[in-house]
Amino acid sequence: MVWLCVGVLLWMVVHFIPSAARGLRTSLVERVGENPYKGIFALTLVLSIALMVIGWRSTTPELIYVPPTAGASLTSMLMLIAVLLFGAAHQPTRIKRFIRHPQLTGMVVWSLSHLLSNGDSRSLVLFGGLGLWALIEMPLISRREGVWVRPYGPALSVEIRGILISVVIFFVLVFLHPYFTGVSPIPR
Repeated sequence: MVWLCVGVLLWMVVHFIPSAARGLRTSLVERVGENPYKGIFALTLVLSIALMVIGWRSTTPELIYVPPTAGASLTSMLMLIAVLLFGAAHQPTRIKRFIRHPQLTGMVVWSLSHLLSNGDSRSLVLFGGLGLWALIEMPLISRREGVWVRPYGPALSVEIRGILISVVIFFVLVFLHPYFTGVSPIPR
């Protein structure tokens, strides 16, 4: 469990530097340069993910709460919404007129969806920790960026293409989920 906690905390700290510790970020960039800073940032994130995976696999889950009976079905529906939000963050979309941080909102939905179907200790640390990070990160980024200027929506064809791509990615993730986690996300 220690490696899992360290991985989640490292993920949080690294992401909080540009949003909450801008002076530290500026100091680091001045010291090593913009591109080396970005490289260190990326490598640290890869390290945090590796620690989370190692921690997850090496931790014996202990039941904390019994997930609701409908949790698995709700998880599938919420995961589709999460993937749509992740996709909206990376393309022009009308969603950005209503949700300022679609990727972080998608992370919160991802977290909640997994907590609905997993009531064990390591799930609470991983999904709860990353969901908490996303909730904290949103106001920090909003404060850094200032007033929200709502973008105009793209042409309907662009919007539909983005939704279709997100739906395809969702089904690919459903197919690959058992290979990465050992658990099928399809409710039985």
